[in-house]
Amino acid sequence: MQNSYHLGRQPILNRQQELVAYELLFRNSSQRNEAIVSDDFLATLDVIQHAFSTLGASSVLGDKLGFINVNADLLLSDVLELLPPQQVVLEILETVEITPLIVDRCLALKKKGFKLALDDVIQLDDTQRSLLPHISFVKLEVLGMNKSQMNALIRELRAYPLQILAEKVDNPAQHLLCMKLGFDLFQGYYFAKPTILSGSKPQPSQLALLHLLGLINSNADNSDIEMAFKHSPDLTINLLKLVNSVGSNSPKKIDSIAAAITVLGRRQMGRWIHLLAYVQQSGKSIRSNPLVQTAAIRGKFMELLSLKQSPHDQSLADQAFMVGMFSLIDVFFSAPLQELLEPLNLADNVKDALLGEKNALGLLLSQVLLAEDRDPISNSNPPCDFEALLAAMSWANELG
Repeated sequence: MQNSYHLGRQPILNRQQELVAYELLFRNSSQRNEAIVSDDFLATLDVIQHAFSTLGASSVLGDKLGFINVNADLLLSDVLELLPPQQVVLEILETVEITPLIVDRCLALKKKGFKLALDDVIQLDDTQRSLLPHISFVKLEVLGMNKSQMNALIRELRAYPLQILAEKVDNPAQHLLCMKLGFDLFQGYYFAKPTILSGSKPQPSQLALLHLLGLINSNADNSDIEMAFKHSPDLTINLLKLVNSVGSNSPKKIDSIAAAITVLGRRQMGRWIHLLAYVQQSGKSIRSNPLVQTAAIRGKFMELLSLKQSPHDQSLADQAFMVGMFSLIDVFFSAPLQELLEPLNLADNVKDALLGEKNALGLLLSQVLLAEDRDPISNSNPPCDFEALLAAMSWANELG
């Protein structure tokens, strides 16, 4: 299946009005050339996915540099390791507090080949000055300053080997003033509004998803799981978005696969990957796709029923969750069930239950399916554990 993407791209020009770079921007749709951003971290993850995975750097940037906004969480995350450092400028948002940890991270990223920029500067404080020897670009927001303020900042910045960019240049008078003041680069509506690149993006291949699920189910090493994600950057980004949205009570963002495994544990991590497979394959959120909701409810319902029957057998409960989640896998992937189960390395009793055998897990699945098929006006309805069903529905709603 497919879903849509939207990516803003605004030119950055030099003094000769030659194109030297683009700023890559988050956009919600192709209809409005603006961004409604509730989370800087997730917005930039979208930009990274669309620019470097969906479309590809060669299509979006050609041989030009790409400026990408990064907040503190993303700056400290290893998601940045997925990007081509020779072509990316990490634009440090004005909201980032320049702590010693941030400075150390910037030095490490510079050593890896990334260029760094300070964004929306209207004045400099001592913490920003500590970064200037390592910065390649400083973006001055010309709308927020008068001529004397800009002149003073430019004189100070000329002590460092960096380029000074005038952003939000919206008219000829501003451009002429910035030229006279000696800016190196220019960006704004006077030159061009952001172009919005939109389209439908294909989901990752079934093979990549099934391989990853197989690693989880065979209890592969964490390093093997991380490597599988590194080969599928869009999977990495979507998993982090999913887990950060609903999967962790930690106040700190989960910013890497290693962190997700550490914070969530292997068992919970595996569950999020199972859920990701459906969300990614369907191209829709949990809430907007009833099949994803059904799979989630089945998994949780079966787990709760298993724990009621065998309160101390968490292993069986985990298998019950897996059977419920995978009971719709042939519908999602539009392929024969036997063929899909083969690479997943499932335990025999899990596989047998999915293929229709009435073992303990198969009987639980039958119970769940009967609950779904209940006739509300029939007097011959099979018994149903409504407490467990309502708890499973509540859990799935929280995911949505």
